[in-house]
Amino acid sequence: MNNDALLRRSLAAVWHPCTQMKLHERLPLTPIRRAEGVWLEDFDGRRYLDAISSWWVNLFGHSHPRIMAALRDQLDTLDHVMLAGFTHEPVVALSEQLSALTGGALGHCFYASDGASAVEIALKMSAHFWRNSGRPEKHRFLSLAGSYHGETAGALAVTDIPLFRDAYAPLLRPGGVVPSPDSRLAAPGGNAIDMALTAARALERHLAEHHESIAALIVEPLVQCAAGMAMHDPEYLRRARALCDRYGVHLIADEIAVGCGRTGTFFAHEQAGITPDFLCLSKGLTGGVLPLSVTLTTDAVYAAFYDDSTARGFLHSHSYTGNPLACRAALATLALFETEDALAANQRLAARITAAAAPLAADPRLAHFRRAGMIWAFDARSDDPLFARRFHRAAMDRGLLLRPIGNTVYFMPPYILDDSQIELLIGGTRAALDATLG
Repeated sequence: MNNDALLRRSLAAVWHPCTQMKLHERLPLTPIRRAEGVWLEDFDGRRYLDAISSWWVNLFGHSHPRIMAALRDQLDTLDHVMLAGFTHEPVVALSEQLSALTGGALGHCFYASDGASAVEIALKMSAHFWRNSGRPEKHRFLSLAGSYHGETAGALAVTDIPLFRDAYAPLLRPGGVVPSPDSRLAAPGGNAIDMALTAARALERHLAEHHESIAALIVEPLVQCAAGMAMHDPEYLRRARALCDRYGVHLIADEIAVGCGRTGTFFAHEQAGITPDFLCLSKGLTGGVLPLSVTLTTDAVYAAFYDDSTARGFLHSHSYTGNPLACRAALATLALFETEDALAANQRLAARITAAAAPLAADPRLAHFRRAGMIWAFDARSDDPLFARRFHRAAMDRGLLLRPIGNTVYFMPPYILDDSQIELLIGGTRAALDATLG
């Protein structure tokens, strides 16, 4: 097998995600044979540094030996059993550990396979809670401008990115949209806190008028990733939590991308000192090895469903809910955070990457250089509508996987980069910018 042979087979048989397939007539797919650590390797032996953790999932790199060992052990005992009417040790242990990470505030875990499903669960659970509580009129949802929460029908209804949403608008039940606290939108002379307070005031006005029909506000804490890594001050989350409490609205924290240590704390919302009513996790939860998502919620929400009536139960299911293999991968990933002291190690690693990236922060061709934990982003000053595509190709030519969002270039690397890999990341980025911007 070589690159060309697999490429021909893939184009004939596979419909790839978030892709206009016709583009691959002139922009070939990259066949990958194996992956280890930060590296992807094709069939011709060429390697690429995975600087976006393969869509933000491989926290500790590819094929981590401890996660692989946990999966091999689990394969010898239990591959799968349905979670309706049955249970098993990995899903119980994982639920206990996730709850403990919230200080016990979110003590009930409902599992699915992907982030969009976790969001769907939170939305349905919130609306059903209000129905069970005698408030069926509270069935609308509120999200931020530029938000992205997934591409299933419910999740897409609270997503505010036209590229994903518009084609399916007739199928959706759209909710309200309030301004984003994106720090880049601050008025001249303003800062991130000013923008957070401005957005919070807009949220207050909306809730004051519409709270009787709103079940929940959903936010991506600290970073709206698909909006171009739009970062905001934690003060917005503090204000949003207080406003939701005042007006009787649930707060859903979509931490699918920003959880599991990505913003510097294990959960992004920790930096605001708040607890949401629902917490959605996926992506890095299994270290990027197997699909798994979870929605955590409170005793109060759980109690509203606990009844003799089946109709008052939460009627949602997935065939692979709480799959033992995926749960073991997640447990192994959580163990790495503890044994590697990953959050502290990430602080040191982030400082080294930020120092190495100083030339990017000073580059006049770029704007809004910013960081949240292990996420870096900057915006290219370019009017080229094909900037993202051209930059991606230029980076790949230099052995570097980077995938801009519009004009925003971002790094979300695994938590294991060494100095030579940091040098490749920054040097390759600068060379790709030179090739793309001139």
